[in-house]
Amino acid sequence: MSFPPIREELRGLEPYGAPQLDVPVRLNTNENPYGPSEACADDIAAAVRAAALTLNRYPDREHVALRTALAAYLSRDTPHGVSVEQVWAANGSNEVMLQLLQAFGGPGRTAMSFAPTYSMYPEYARDTSTAWVQGRRAEDFGLDLDAAREAVERERPSVVLLPSPNNPTGTALPPEAVGLLCKAAGDGLVVVDEAYGEFRREGVPSAVELLPAHRNLVVTRTMSKAFAAAGLRLGYLAADPAICDAIRVVRLPYHLSAVTQATALAALEHAPELLGKVDELRAGRDRTVDWLRAQGLTVAESDANFALFGTFADRHAVWQGLLDRGVLIREVGPDGWLRVSIGTPEEMQAFEDATSAVMEEMS
Repeated sequence: MSFPPIREELRGLEPYGAPQLDVPVRLNTNENPYGPSEACADDIAAAVRAAALTLNRYPDREHVALRTALAAYLSRDTPHGVSVEQVWAANGSNEVMLQLLQAFGGPGRTAMSFAPTYSMYPEYARDTSTAWVQGRRAEDFGLDLDAAREAVERERPSVVLLPSPNNPTGTALPPEAVGLLCKAAGDGLVVVDEAYGEFRREGVPSAVELLPAHRNLVVTRTMSKAFAAAGLRLGYLAADPAICDAIRVVRLPYHLSAVTQATALAALEHAPELLGKVDELRAGRDRTVDWLRAQGLTVAESDANFALFGTFADRHAVWQGLLDRGVLIREVGPDGWLRVSIGTPEEMQAFEDATSAVMEEMS
């Protein structure tokens, strides 16, 4: 056995991560380009200072105050309301997903999604020794509901992962898809990943509305995107209380630090401000989609704060050309496609100028 004695299926693999490069315009990780105000930062600092005075003690491992605030926030998206018993939080939605597969996946069990989809999903499965099965999306990146239902009924996965809006395409699930696949999954969980949910178009409902109808439904969210708190690392879910209880079995003790809880609570107090640029970013997304299409490019329909566009014979050359001009986007998704996050108007102008120059150079 060679050193170090890493698991064989992990040998030689590279860790996940988008490039973190020091460039003038960073549009590759779907962050909110508008940071907190001075007033919000001051309140967060005060909350962290108060928490710091108690760092000799372990934090509330049930993070009740935070879950209560998150339940109140989620209740805005459903006439049924969300109770504190239905909410769980962790260090980013990544940890939420990992905990779900630790509790409901594992050896002899299967997780499933439909490609193209979030590239971390198969890694969660791998890391929990869960078999991974991947169906396919339609050509427009939507979900063929009949084919998806048949695939779920055939594979009988323990966990179905459905991002809506989808990453990297931005495609939202039609409302009827959630109920259909919850029924098809039987006792398996259907996880609707709404990391970009706040960016969905007017009239597109959240899956949170469907929680009372489906005990096997889990809806995940994050504070990293619309909430302008990517550096906070706070993700959360809403589900049947029995699902939250199961996650308690696998979560590490005191997994959410007192500082994280204090920061998240203070940020939630400023929710109207932190979410205040969502409409502007939606409008920027739509303008970017229109502009890309006017250049003769194909762009996926998006309900997120990014646009997937193409197709290019050599997408890496386009990506590099943009980077050479100080604009960093993401080389992700199917071959030939690139993804750009929506930034400030100035950043999007820089992206358009750089894209025009690269396309002219390559024509």
